[in-house]
Amino acid sequence: MNLFIKEDFISHAGLPLTWKVECDALDENDYEALAKIVSEKMTFRDVKGIPRGGIPFEKALKPYCSNNDTDPLLICDDVYTTGTSMREVYEDGALGIVVFARNEIQDDWVKAIWQLSI
Repeated sequence: MNLFIKEDFISHAGLPLTWKVECDALDENDYEALAKIVSEKMTFRDVKGIPRGGIPFEKALKPYCSNNDTDPLLICDDVYTTGTSMREVYEDGALGIVVFARNEIQDDWVKAIWQLSI
């Protein structure tokens, strides 16, 4: 399975797109490495994954929860296109993390590990 696919599809937000980041190509070890990257940059008390793509990322991030009630909730997903799915589950004070951002991130509370910048 390829991570990047040239394929027409409709995004979660209803946008027609011509290429896809297929995060089903990532395995448990990939998500564990990504979670380690995040854990070195962010502190969070709990994590909530966006169904469906964010659930494997959530599972990998869980061991890094601080159990400190003053730390923020971390909302995670695999791919950020418009931010619609992240905003749908946002809670006051939460932080967001995505593996890939297809576009410039419009939400100041969300960060990407990798972001398309061209």
